[in-house]
Amino acid sequence: MHKDLPKVYYFISKFDKNNINKLNRNIALIYRNYNKNVDKSLIIQIKKYCKLKKRKFFLSNNFKLAVKLGLDGVYLPSFNNDLKHLNFPKKKNFYVIGSAHNYKEIKNKELQKVDLIFIASLFNKKKTYLGLNKFMVLTRLTNKKVIALGGINKKNIKKLNLLNVYGYSGISLFDSKKNGPTKY
Repeated sequence: MHKDLPKVYYFISKFDKNNINKLNRNIALIYRNYNKNVDKSLIIQIKKYCKLKKRKFFLSNNFKLAVKLGLDGVYLPSFNNDLKHLNFPKKKNFYVIGSAHNYKEIKNKELQKVDLIFIASLFNKKKTYLGLNKFMVLTRLTNKKVIALGGINKKNIKKLNLLNVYGYSGISLFDSKKNGPTKY
């Protein structure tokens, strides 16, 4: 079932074809836009582009719209504790992925029946900072596949080999304006 799930994810809040074209096509896109007014035409445009480039595309925090538009899946942020999506039908290759910062959120994501759990923040020293040791403890508390999230860059990406993770995700890691052209 999970053989189709990508191992690398790039969070975007705008559609920049030039930056996306520089990426390996195995990198999935997660469109994050938490405005009340959702621009469906932009989401459809991103979907068509991802289909053309054979790239997986997930919408953040809007299960109904992701299903309605025929996307590859939905990303449920850590603050989304809702279980309503379990009442709606979904297509066979539609994936639900979500993020967590602690044990309580991990258990909530398991209740939401996510296929992957993004655990954050691994390296980014902010309020949810975990570091390597706490991160490893949290990964052992779930049987779900884990994606590392938070502060991953060219300098620390090799440290991921020390961890039992399925993959990784980021924003600035793939941003060509900050890191120059890359082929992750």
